[in-house]
Amino acid sequence: MVELKGCLIPIGGNEDKGMGPNEMYTLNFVKAGILARVVKEAGGQKSNIVVITSASSIPVEVGENYQKAFNALQCENITIMDIRKKSEAEAKKNMEIVSKADCVMFSGGDQSKIVKYIGHTKMHELLTDKLTQSDFVLAGTSAGAMSMSKEMIAGGGIADAMWKGSVKMGQGMGYLESAIIDTHFIQRGRFGRLAEAVAKFPNLLGIGLAEDTGLVIKKGNDCEVIGSGMVVLFDPRQLNHNRYGELSKGTPMSLSNLTTHVLAIGDRFKIRERSLKILPLEAAMDVMMSHS
Repeated sequence: MVELKGCLIPIGGNEDKGMGPNEMYTLNFVKAGILARVVKEAGGQKSNIVVITSASSIPVEVGENYQKAFNALQCENITIMDIRKKSEAEAKKNMEIVSKADCVMFSGGDQSKIVKYIGHTKMHELLTDKLTQSDFVLAGTSAGAMSMSKEMIAGGGIADAMWKGSVKMGQGMGYLESAIIDTHFIQRGRFGRLAEAVAKFPNLLGIGLAEDTGLVIKKGNDCEVIGSGMVVLFDPRQLNHNRYGELSKGTPMSLSNLTTHVLAIGDRFKIRERSLKILPLEAAMDVMMSHS
């Protein structure tokens, strides 16, 4: 198992970038929100932050949005990088930029593209080394978050959820070996998708991230919920009815005793121990008031 010294920040997608219809409100909120926490964990406004847009089908627009968002947070050193070939992931210039980064953030899009273009390259090795040897921050939203796990959800809609084989699994970047991450979890109704994923891998914790919601994961284990939504955890260790291995593809599935937890901002948990620490109500209200 990879032992991490650094910090992972998976985000459920659609994090506030200070560009909503009420510009004053969203700019204020972004300063107290997820991207502000990314900057804080990376070392502050002078830290070197690299945004990689490889997963996106509109990388220029996405890159500009992140540039504006980090500028709103008064960050001074932002680099936008779009990698579309393994050779680009191993190019000397790009490797030098990433080697000096305090934080790398992967945008949303298609998580399989991150693995295709960057997986098993020198840059992949460099990112892993930085996570295992330093206080480096690796953040990712939507596809960028999903690609962090070893067993990665690669696709699958909600229409056929809980029919065996409806969820496509693949190998992710492998930074998080003890969990499977799904994103846009509430807004896109992905309950069944993550349930099938943990039925297939019942030793792993399922993490469903709502939009504008994320986790700060220290040492690959200690998690704190950040953002405005909820995190849903599926713990399949106590499943007493799981016939995933016996069913034919396309067969309806049933599960029983799937332990489920719903967490919000400030709550904490440990992935390996499956232990929870819920923020007291008074403290939770104080946190929410500070974000309003």
